[in-house]
Formats: sequence, C-alpha cells, structure tokens
Amino acid sequence: MIYNNRYKIELKGKELPPKSSIENIKGITSVEYNKRDHTVSVTIDEKLEDDAAEILQNVVSEIRNSGGEVVTEKISQPVLNMTCAACASSTQNILSFVPGVITVSVNYGNGKGNIEFLPGIAAPSDMKSSLQEIGYDLLIDEEESSFENVEHIKREKYKKLRLHTIWAIILAIPLTIIGMFFMDIPFANEIMLLLSTPILFIFGRRFFIGALKQARHGSANMDTLVALSTGIAYLFSLFNMIYPQFWEMRGLEAHVYFEAAGVIVAFILLGKLMEARATGSTSDAIKKLMGLQPSTVVVFRDGEPVEIAIADVAIDDIVLVKPGDKIAVDGEVLEGNSFVDESMISGEPIHVEKKPGEKVFAGTINQKGSFRFKAKKVGKDTLLAQIIKTVDEAQGSKAPVQGLVDKIAGIFVPVVIGIALLSFLIWLIFGGEEGFVYGLMAMVTVLVIACPCALGLATPTAIMVAIGKGANEGILIKDAESLEMAREIDIVVLDKTGTITEGKPQVTSITWSGNSLPIHQDILYSIEHQSEHPLADAITKELSDSSTLLENVSVEQVSGKGIEGTYEDKTYYIGNEQYISSKGISISQELQEKIEEELNAAHTISIIADEKEAYGVVGITDKLKSTSKEAISTLKSMGIDVAIYTGDNEKVAAALAGELGIKNFKGGVLPEEKADLVKALQQQGRKVAMVGDGINDSGALAQSDVSIAMGAGSDIAMDVAKMTIISSDLNKIPKAIHLSHATVRTIRQNLFWAFIYNVIGIPVAAGVLYPLTGFMLNPMIAGAAMALSSVSVVTNSLRLKTKKI
Repeated sequence: MIYNNRYKIELKGKELPPKSSIENIKGITSVEYNKRDHTVSVTIDEKLEDDAAEILQNVVSEIRNSGGEVVTEKISQPVLNMTCAACASSTQNILSFVPGVITVSVNYGNGKGNIEFLPGIAAPSDMKSSLQEIGYDLLIDEEESSFENVEHIKREKYKKLRLHTIWAIILAIPLTIIGMFFMDIPFANEIMLLLSTPILFIFGRRFFIGALKQARHGSANMDTLVALSTGIAYLFSLFNMIYPQFWEMRGLEAHVYFEAAGVIVAFILLGKLMEARATGSTSDAIKKLMGLQPSTVVVFRDGEPVEIAIADVAIDDIVLVKPGDKIAVDGEVLEGNSFVDESMISGEPIHVEKKPGEKVFAGTINQKGSFRFKAKKVGKDTLLAQIIKTVDEAQGSKAPVQGLVDKIAGIFVPVVIGIALLSFLIWLIFGGEEGFVYGLMAMVTVLVIACPCALGLATPTAIMVAIGKGANEGILIKDAESLEMAREIDIVVLDKTGTITEGKPQVTSITWSGNSLPIHQDILYSIEHQSEHPLADAITKELSDSSTLLENVSVEQVSGKGIEGTYEDKTYYIGNEQYISSKGISISQELQEKIEEELNAAHTISIIADEKEAYGVVGITDKLKSTSKEAISTLKSMGIDVAIYTGDNEKVAAALAGELGIKNFKGGVLPEEKADLVKALQQQGRKVAMVGDGINDSGALAQSDVSIAMGAGSDIAMDVAKMTIISSDLNKIPKAIHLSHATVRTIRQNLFWAFIYNVIGIPVAAGVLYPLTGFMLNPMIAGAAMALSSVSVVTNSLRLKTKKI
C-alpha cells in the first residue's frame, strides 16, 4: 500500500528487524512497525522518490538478512517486441525501476520476464505501462499470456515478418544489380532511390520505430544500430544525388549507397526470419507436451456416457478410456484393465499395466484395453500441467554464466556507437581526400556488423533446448543453475527406500514373544494404520485380514525414529532396535535372535513394545530396482563416487552397500543428520548431488549442490529438489549429468563464436585492414554476416536435440 510516500510491506512471520537497520538506509525518513498485522511501513524522502524502487529493494534485503520473510508475489509473463539481447537488458532495467519490484530477470531466448514484487505496492499493470512507454509490452492477463495465445502472436508476427522479408528481397535484387553493375545507366540513382525507400521505410520501418522509442527514453538496442547505419547511408546518398556539386567542387565523386542501405535491411530481415524460425524450434518440448492433452473427454453423468470439454472435467468424475485414447486428467482406475504408454512423461518405453487402484496420468496413451477411472487432479493440478509449467519456468531461468553476458549486452550498443563514431573521426582526420567517404562507410559497417543478437541467444537457446530434451527423457529440470552445476558433481548421495529400492516394502515375517497377547497385533495394526511411513503400509497390508482396527488410539510420529501410540492409557512404541533401546525397554533373548536373523538377511526390522518390554518383531524387505546396479556402475565409470545414507540400521546399509560395491555408507541416519553429512562432504570441497524421495530427505536435498527427487516420492521432496526423475529410474542421473556436460559445452561454443565474431568483425568493419591490404568491408556483406551469426548460434543449440545422452 502507498500513501504520501509511505510504503507498507507485509511480513510472513513475526520476526521484525531492528528499526535502526532500516532507518539507516539512505532515503528512509521514518519507519513504523505494526505487530498486529505484521507490517513495516517506511516513508521515503520526497526528493528521492525517483529512487523508490531501489530503496524498497534495500529495505526488503535488510529484512531478509535479519531473518524476516516478506510477502511477495512472483509472475512469469511474456515480454513482447524484443529484438536482441540489449532489449532484454533494457526491459529488465525498466521493470527494476518500478517501485515494489524486488527482483526481475528477462530472458531474450524465450521472451519471458520472471518478476518478484510486493503486492499492494507494485502491480502487473504498472509494469505493463512502464514497458509500453518504451515500445515493449508485458502480457499480464491469464488468457492473453497463455501458451496458445503467445504462440498465436508469434505465428502472426512471423507471417508479417516473412511477408516484409520477401518483398524486401524482391526489391533488393534489382537494387543490388543496378548498384554493382549498371551505375551508369540513365536515372540509375533515381531508380535505386525508388527501390530502397520502401525497403527501409515500409518493410524495415520496425527498426526506425523501435529506435525512436528507445531514443525517447535515452536507451538503445539493435534497432538503434540498424536505423542509424541504414538511415545515415540513405540520407548521405540522397544528399549526394540532389547536390552532387558539393563533392565535385572539391574534386571528389558523389557516391550513393542506396543499395547498401536497402540490402542491409533485407539481409537483417532475412536473418530475423531465420532466427524466428530456429528459436521457434527451441520451444518444441512445450508444444509437444501441450499436444498430449485431448480437447474432449467422455465422463458419466447420471449413469450415461457424455462427451464434454476437458476444461469441464471435475474432481471425482468417472472417466471412460477406450483403446487408443489419450488420458485427459490424473486419476485412479476403478474398473477394467489395460496397459498405458507413459513414455511421454517418464521417458520409459515399456507400457505400464493398469488395474483397479492404479494411478493414471494426463497425457499418457491407453493401449488395447478399456477402463474407467475417477478423476483426482484436473486442470492445472495434473502431473502433465505441472511438468509443462516447470519446463516453461525452467526455460526462462538463467544459467550463472548468463550474468556476465547480460552485463556485456547492457553496455554493448552504446560502446558500439562510440566505436563507430571513433572510426569515422579517425578516417576523417587521417584518411586523406576520401577520408569522409571511407569514414562514413566504416561507421555504417561497424553499426551493421556489431549486433548483439548472437551474444544474447548463445546461452538461453542452449538452456531451452536442453531442458526440453531432459523433459522428453523423463528428467524434469527446474532451473538453469542446476543444469549447469550437474557437470561438476563428484559424489552422488543416495537414500535407500524408494531410491535404490522399489519403495514397495513387503513383510517377510512377524514373530511374537511368549508374553504377547492377541490384542498386541490389533494395537500394532491400529497404530500403523495411522502412519504415513512406507513400512506402515506393508505392515497394515499384511495384517488387514487378521486384525481388528481399534478405536481411541492416538498416534504421534517421531521423525526418523519410530512411532508412539496410546491405547487405554498405555503407551506403545514401534520402531527400530536403537529407538526401542533408547526408551530403556528390555528385549527378550527369543526376539533378539530373530532380530539378528532378519538383519543378517539385510532385512529392515520394526519392533513393537510397551513401556516395559518388547512383544514382537516384524521383518521387512524392499527389493532393489532392476536398474540400480547398472546406474551406480555407470556413475562410478564416470569417476563419480556414490554414497548411501539411510535411516535403516547399519547392518542393512552394509549388506546393501556390499551388494552394490559401495564403500561409503552409513545406516541409522536421522533426517537432520543426512543434511549434516551432506554439509560435511561439501566442506571437504565435494560437489554433492543428493537423491531422495521422502519427506525425511528434504533437508539433505535442500543442502546439496544438485538435488534430485524420485518422481514416485513425496510432493515435498519434489518441491525442494531442483531435478525430478519422473520414472524413478536411477539410470536417468548419469543421463542428466551427460546432458549438463553437453549443454555447457554448447554454451561455451556459442559464446566463443558470438564473441570472436564481434572481436574480429568490428575492427575489420572499422577498416583496420585497409592500410595493410587495401580491404574495406562492404556494409552489405556485414549485414549478411550479422544475420548469419545469430542463426549459426541457434542452429548449434538445436544440435542438442539429436544428441544421445
């Protein structure tokens, strides 16, 4: 909220930073706390109102540094009318000056802006208005910013660009022929004027409109370079055609460069057309995912099958799936059997059997059978919708290396204009009789060749293609940073249950002591029935036919240790041997022998006891995934160490590690200890990838350098993790690392060519070779080279699509 230069910032927690720390921020005249509604109100000096955005950013930073949490909103919206990397830098700066905007990142590659702002102070409409003033736009309405609408806008822009390019080339061909071979025919200059004028001011008017809008706000981008170079060449030629005597009186020839101006615009339009076509391919992954969802679905209403639009499907609707149908929403099979192709989501080619109780996911394809299922998640909540959202946001994120590129792009255009003017002055002073003409051509050529497009496309196009490639392989990558970091991993830490093993525990035996009673089995069943632990599912499944569910049983989960239950004022404990022993509970020799037997067989054990003695031991096993050995072997062959940290006891951990050939293992690890163990590895200088699937892994996942969640695991683990293996196949981890290596290699290649192009091209364009070889770069060739540089970078990125990982 804003009132008389007073800005109210809402906090999430009750933690408030010291007043003095905020009052010391430059521009703040007063600070007020309201503990009841958890807000901080700051008043900004009227003289510094123009710096309000930066001052508020400093306030938020101070609150966060003091341990407070600020209520913010985040949006990821399309930014329109960007033509180069300098545009992305320019829009990013403009948005950061909107009071209430905290962080902003604009990606030229996918044309999106990721913005974090203070609700009540900033609004998307403010951001939209600030961009529109300078010739850009921000799509903020849900309908207009939808993927389909943005793609429609892109298609329409592409059609218009193609039409303008075709006409520009049609006119440029005779213009070039006359300019190069028939300069002496009657009215040659007039014909070239007629041909070049529509190329510049009808088909190339976008450059001049864009440059004027930028100039009005003291900014510059690629449009500025194109408009300056072609406009100068055109006006100079027009002057020479109308008033040739100016040069002839000085003993010089009055040159015209209409063909250079026209052909430059034609070449740049052609380059933009090729670039638009190529960059369109970088979002193929999302288009492919979007195409997986059918537009209609058959549901049962009043017992009758009815075909409705997918948007009208509600939770708990009964959906009919026929052979060959695409599954519309997430749900659970009620009746019928079939096999479903889930490769488009998991990357796994083997069809998955579906029977009553099994989950089905939107976008997957039914094979020969027919079945009915109950809708559980619809619309934006389906797995497919979440994957699309994650891929879209990840493609808009920036790799760390992009920070340097953004800084260069931000100052690139002004620097180029400076170099172009300097070239002109040097030629004018030292170029002799033809110094002015050569200086003018050098200036025009520098402006043409030094477009930052290739530089701006180098990183984001590679990231977009790589994240799309990962999604197709069943590897969901949440941000560019983790993709770049994965190549540096030198140790992978694995959880056991659900990661190395199938996560489907089965009871091997239940042994009761001589002192146990039938009621103890019912108590075990009733307590485990209220637990969410995977082992509890196995125990309740085993006991369901022979036990009674007791009422008035209260249960408390002890994270990573066990579970406590109270029945008829008596407390019962269920957990591993260490947990039961820590309570001072005795375990009989009979049960101790059974415990040793199960542990030696690498089985997990769970003991039930009251406050005095143990009554029973449950032995549980969880089979290794068929791909675990192969995946761990592959990681080791890549020179990457593998460790197992599990909550299971040391003997189970040792047996599992021995079977897999892993030397670094630890059993009996509590959730908070996992994070500490990961931290200890990092302190040794290791780059750690943590792989887990449960709530108990979330701390270690957050601590690791690259966090990887198994897709079949808990939502919390997947929320925390930077990567998700949708099929839960460990073989995907080496693939993710290979993808990281390939992506970083592609980015480096792109940046090398983008930088080397400008490092070599600009001096040559300025005429540095002329004193040595007499060579001056033709502005038309410079235009073609500039156009091709962007296309070459995008094409190199697209090679990632076909790369085997």
